[in-house]
Amino acid sequence: MSNKNKTLTNVELKGFNFEKLVLESGKVIAPVTIAYETYGVLSEEKNNAVLVCHAFTGDSHAAGFYSGEDKPGWWDDMIGPGKAFDTDKYFVICSNVLGGCRGSTGPSSTNPATQKPYGLDFPVITIEDMVNAQKKLIDSLGIEKLLCVAGGSMGGMQALQWAALYPQSICSVIPVAAAMKHSPQQIAFNEVGRQAIMSDIAWNNGNYYQVEAKPERGLAVARMVGHITYMSDSSMEEKFSRNLKDKEYSFSFTADFEVEGYLRYRGGAFVKRFDANTYLYITKAMDYFDVSQDLPFIRNGFVKFLVISFASDWLYPSYQSENIVKELKMKGQPVTYCEVKSTYGHDAFLLEVEDQTRLVKHFLNNVYKEISHGK
Repeated sequence: MSNKNKTLTNVELKGFNFEKLVLESGKVIAPVTIAYETYGVLSEEKNNAVLVCHAFTGDSHAAGFYSGEDKPGWWDDMIGPGKAFDTDKYFVICSNVLGGCRGSTGPSSTNPATQKPYGLDFPVITIEDMVNAQKKLIDSLGIEKLLCVAGGSMGGMQALQWAALYPQSICSVIPVAAAMKHSPQQIAFNEVGRQAIMSDIAWNNGNYYQVEAKPERGLAVARMVGHITYMSDSSMEEKFSRNLKDKEYSFSFTADFEVEGYLRYRGGAFVKRFDANTYLYITKAMDYFDVSQDLPFIRNGFVKFLVISFASDWLYPSYQSENIVKELKMKGQPVTYCEVKSTYGHDAFLLEVEDQTRLVKHFLNNVYKEISHGK
């Protein structure tokens, strides 16, 4: 059986509760719940823990299967026995971010002051706030130092934020298809998505939880726009070209082209699992993210970095990863960089399993050997 076919079964969703979290804005969320999953076994020395951070629309279900379900976690090809993040060797943790809608406290959670969903009463959060909540989770597990923090896209941002905030608590970092800060273009795409949601009359200024009508059309359009940025011109050509759903034009505004039908399908499926307000809050957190001034001044010079980018990724282009590498090298940080040749665009971090597995396995093995021998 190949490593790709080995997977974890009976994975359990867990919840970590704590009293309060003081945010970067100065506001307080109380109480807080963080949903998370773990895979593998924590060693007696507690030196084999890897925190995997999810991307924008991901969640804590990164690998394996829930009991009775047939859909694996979003990075199942990378996490499991013998895989890149080898659960026979490492204890892997993945949590749903603060502000999320898959078990962690967010705008759809109950506000204890009103006993109704927060909606826009939920305070604006940042990537730093997400990481501070994760730090409380890691502390609760009795882990003083993580072997690695890794993630793609927004997950890579969280990994970089860990390096900026808690260099003494990590051995290594793997940011994949990420950036030290959002460019104006990245902010612009997020703003289009937010406006699509807020322009939906059913959004109702964020107060839609207790009524039947939801801002599904706006959220679907936001997802459609986002999904275009995740692919590349060549991957869309290969997948759809100008293929028609039927043999002739309809001469109407139905989905004539396969790519139109695909985007409508993805938008429709997305609204069934994601909250519109969470979309607003998390995109804003990504836009606020900026460790360009913090990252070069990591005080612990022994944090090792593996930075991965993809040649066809135009949403988080390789130059942004190269900027990370440049800043780290200028400050003497040990860093390895690889641009993977791929046609998948930004989605490559989910699809280019073989190359990432080779890179991650080798990197983690070396880091683990060094700490095991006290180096």
